[in-house]
Amino acid sequence: MSAGTQLEPEMLKRQAETLQSIFETLPLGVMVADVEGKLLFFNPAAEQILGAGGSGLNTPDQTTVYGWYLSDQITLVSPEGFPLFRAGRGEQVSDELFFVRHPNCPAGLWISMSGCPLRDGSGPVYGGVVFFQDVTQRRQEVQAITLLSRVVEQTADSVMLTDKQGTIEYVNPAFVTTSGYPLAEVLGQTPRILKSGLHDAGFYRQLWSRLMGGQTFRGMIINRKKSGELYWAQQTITPVRDQGGELTHFVSVLQDITELRKQEEHDFQLRLAREVQQQFYGSAPAVAGFDIGGSSYPAYETGGDYFDFIAMPNGRLGIALGDVEGHGFGSALVMALTRAYLRSFANLDLEPEQILVQVNRMLAQDLEHGHFVTLALACLDTSQRSLIYAGAGHMPGFVLSGSGVVEHVLESNGPPLGLFSDSLYSCQNEILLEPGQILVLLTDGITESVADGGEEFGVQGALEYIAAHCDEPARQIADGLHLQARRFAGYEPQNDDITSVVLKVGPNP
Repeated sequence: MSAGTQLEPEMLKRQAETLQSIFETLPLGVMVADVEGKLLFFNPAAEQILGAGGSGLNTPDQTTVYGWYLSDQITLVSPEGFPLFRAGRGEQVSDELFFVRHPNCPAGLWISMSGCPLRDGSGPVYGGVVFFQDVTQRRQEVQAITLLSRVVEQTADSVMLTDKQGTIEYVNPAFVTTSGYPLAEVLGQTPRILKSGLHDAGFYRQLWSRLMGGQTFRGMIINRKKSGELYWAQQTITPVRDQGGELTHFVSVLQDITELRKQEEHDFQLRLAREVQQQFYGSAPAVAGFDIGGSSYPAYETGGDYFDFIAMPNGRLGIALGDVEGHGFGSALVMALTRAYLRSFANLDLEPEQILVQVNRMLAQDLEHGHFVTLALACLDTSQRSLIYAGAGHMPGFVLSGSGVVEHVLESNGPPLGLFSDSLYSCQNEILLEPGQILVLLTDGITESVADGGEEFGVQGALEYIAAHCDEPARQIADGLHLQARRFAGYEPQNDDITSVVLKVGPNP
C-alpha cells in the first residue's frame, strides 16, 4: 500500500471534522438528513432557534411535532412540503418563510429557510441540507417601517424630509395637496419654495441655528402655495441623527391651521361684538313712579334683538325694542347701527313717528336689498304719566291691567325699517297710564318658541305668564318670560333671540 493511499482516509477525516466544526459555529441553523428523512446533523444554532435538540426531529411527521406553519400561520406544513425532505429529493429551496411555534416560544417565530440536495459528485442524491435563521425581529422591523410608511402617506398633515443641506428628498401626498406643488417639482428643491416673504431673514437664521444645534423647532409659519395663496402652518421640524449621532436629515410636519386661525379670529370678533353689545343693554333707568326692566338672550354669540332706554328732551323717556332680520355677527352690526341712528334722532325733540321716518331713511341707504329691522318705539311722558307709541313692522305690544287683562294693543302702523326709503309712520292715540298697569314689548323669539309637538308658545302664553306674575318686579318678569318660553320648548337649542321690556306703573305721587 502506498503512502498516498494510507493518508487519504486521514485527510478525509480531518476535512469532515473541519466541516462539522464550521457548521457547529455557524450563526445559521443547519440540518442534514438522508433521503429517507432521517436527521443526520443538527447544529447548535438550529437547536437555539428551534428550542430543542435534534432527537425530536427523527419522526417523519416532524413539522406537526414542532408546529411548522405556512406564512398564513394557520396551515401546517406537511412532511412532504418540509424543505429538508424536498432537498433530499433533489429540490432547490430558496428563502421560504415559515411560522414556527415550540414550547420555548409559544408566541411563535418567523424562520427563513433555504436548502439544497446533497450529491456524491455527479451521482445520485443521498440526502439534503437546509440553512435557516430567525427573522422575527427583522420582519417586525419591516412591518413597523411599512406601517409607519402607510401612516405618513395617509396622514392629513404635510410631511417633508430634507437632507442636512435642506434639499427635499421626500414629501407625502398631503404636502402635495396642501402646497399645490406636484411631487416632481418638489424633489431636489429646498423649503424656500414655500417662503411667503412675511418672515424676515432673522427669523430663518434663528430657525436654522436651532436646527443645526440639534434642537427641534416648533412654531407657526406663514407659507405660500404654488397658487400664491398664503396659509398658516403649525410646523414641527426635527433633526434626525444616524446611529453614530451624526446629523443627517430634517423631518418637518406641517399642519394647515388656516381655517382654524380664521375661526379663532371669527370667534374673537364675536366675543368682542358680544361684549360691546351687552354694554348696550344697560340697567333700566330709575324713574319715579315706574318700575322698568328689560332682558335679551341671544340665540348665538351675538344677536339681532335690541332694546334701549333713551333720555329725550322735555323729560320724556324713549323705550325701544327691535328685531333685526337674521342672526349672528351681521345682524349685531345692523342692530348697533340702528341704535346709533335712533339715539341721534331721539335727541332732536321729534315725535316717535318722525324718529322712525328718519331712521328708516338712513337704514334704507345702508342696508342691502331685502334686509330690514322691525322696531317698537314708545315715548313715556313721566310727568303726565302718559304714553304714545309708533311701530315699524313689529309685533304688537300690550298695556295690561294690574290683574293681567289686556286694555290696549299697540299695533305697528308702518313697514319694517330699511325696506323703502319713503315709508311713513304714525302714532297711536295717547294713553293715560293708571297705577298697576303694565306695558309689555316682546320680540317673536318668545312667541315663536315651539314645543315638541309643534305648538307655539304664542302671545297668549306670554300674556298668561305675565298675568300670573304681575306682582313681581319688572326685570324679574322679563327674565321669567325667557325662562318660561325655554321651558315650553323643552330646552331644545334656542334658534332665535328672546327679548322683552316690561314697564310697571306705580301709584300716583
